[in-house]
Amino acid sequence: MVSHEETSEEANSPDCLLVIQPRRIPFISYPYEWSFSQLKDAAILTLEIQQEALSKGMTLKDASAYNVQFTKGKPVFIDTLSFESYRDGAPWVAYRQFCQHFLAPLALMSHVDVRMNKMLVSYIDGIPLDLASKLLPGKTKLSFSLGLHLHLHAKQQLKSGDAELDKKKVNTSMPMRSQLALLDGLLSSVKKLDWSAKDTEWHDYYSNNNNYEKESLTEKEKLVSDFIQTASPDIVWDLGANDGRFSRIASQFCKSVISWDIDPACVENNYLTAKERGEDKILPLLMDLTNPSPDIGWSNSERDGFMKRGPCDALLALGLVHHLAIANNLPLDYIASSFCQLSRTLVIEFVPKEDSQVIKLLKNRVDIFDNYTQIKFEEIFSNYFSIESHN
Repeated sequence: MVSHEETSEEANSPDCLLVIQPRRIPFISYPYEWSFSQLKDAAILTLEIQQEALSKGMTLKDASAYNVQFTKGKPVFIDTLSFESYRDGAPWVAYRQFCQHFLAPLALMSHVDVRMNKMLVSYIDGIPLDLASKLLPGKTKLSFSLGLHLHLHAKQQLKSGDAELDKKKVNTSMPMRSQLALLDGLLSSVKKLDWSAKDTEWHDYYSNNNNYEKESLTEKEKLVSDFIQTASPDIVWDLGANDGRFSRIASQFCKSVISWDIDPACVENNYLTAKERGEDKILPLLMDLTNPSPDIGWSNSERDGFMKRGPCDALLALGLVHHLAIANNLPLDYIASSFCQLSRTLVIEFVPKEDSQVIKLLKNRVDIFDNYTQIKFEEIFSNYFSIESHN
């Protein structure tokens, strides 16, 4: 859990015992930006905290994925006020919310398509269970855990929503041992779900899909290292980070790196690598820069969009511009203007048309990109940045 301290601020309500101040989380991310394993780890954390709460005579009244953030390489529960006293025999009121926020998206990511977590942008309180039940393959009904917690749960939810309940006939009692068994079952369900990060477009870029010789890649790493050391930033955003190779270089010279990429496998592998190595400065996140996370929720202000969470101290954009300019038809001026909003310090790579990756992008289309030259690139970006170092 996030740490906090008691403050000397006076309580403004007779129902308020004291005012606490939680430790500030440096960067807020959202479930629709997490990899499969990030969402899975957040789910396991939530269940383990509920188990611990019950052992202390408390319970979680909320099981929202938004109550978890990633900091120092680990998921952290941030909503201290989600706890309330446990009443003997009371069911877990957050059970449905947990299934909507965690179990349903994880099941869909595992059994249908890993990109299904993007549905969480549209469904801010989690994926409706009846919808998840319809989308999941029929074989999942034969799974005891998914059959019980998703398919049967969805049916019961629809029935209770259509009928007026007679409170005298409904038994809402749930002994502690039954709730602990429920939590054990949910933990088992979540842990069994998996997804293999492979067979996506960019998951093996540095091993099999790039045109850098070993010497040139080493030189590029040295240049990035030198540039970041010179800039001496606190927070770096690495756009198009792939597996985090250059995020790790940048992390040696700053406090934290937000490592963005469009490919779910790249983000998954980046997270698992950071987790295995105990790297606490890198936060891998999923992002399509041409369709970034929007402001969503009430008055479009509950969850901040991508741009609103900037600026950062330094921006990395390596092997990226040709994808934006050619594959997505974005004018260089648009790209430079957007990068300028995110940071005044930019380490950027221009990939010329002679590069094999650009040749692939142009293979089945007419080359209408006359302005895509290094001279024009430097001219346009110089309208927003001054060139401090060049190679």
